[in-house]
Amino acid sequence: MNDVVILKSENGSYAGAQGGEFSAGVSRESAGSERLCLHRVFIAAHTETHAHMHDGHESAIYVLAGRHQIRYGDRLQHLADLEPGDMVYIPAGMLHQPVVGDEDVTALVARTDPAEQESLRLHEHEPVGAVR
Repeated sequence: MNDVVILKSENGSYAGAQGGEFSAGVSRESAGSERLCLHRVFIAAHTETHAHMHDGHESAIYVLAGRHQIRYGDRLQHLADLEPGDMVYIPAGMLHQPVVGDEDVTALVARTDPAEQESLRLHEHEPVGAVR
């Protein structure tokens, strides 16, 4: 597909295997993208998400709403506070996990995987004493 594609927010959504409700955003399926996806994700307050990584694909996150935390590292040993306006870069293959508390979270997620969920790998690793 070699044309501009406009996607409206009412195009639908799907539950991500890692947790959260993803908009049917820019992807191979929706826009013919070859190297990129862009989605809005909503994670309800007090939702348990899964630790995961994206094999071979980088991610960038822009927090639109909701203060929360993210665990990351090979043993989820790091913990960072996030708030609206923060941007996060996650290298390819980096284990990470959103930690959602009292506030609903909405974020934009861009990834170098045009299929979005294709490179996703869930991980059952228990966090090791997360350090800020």
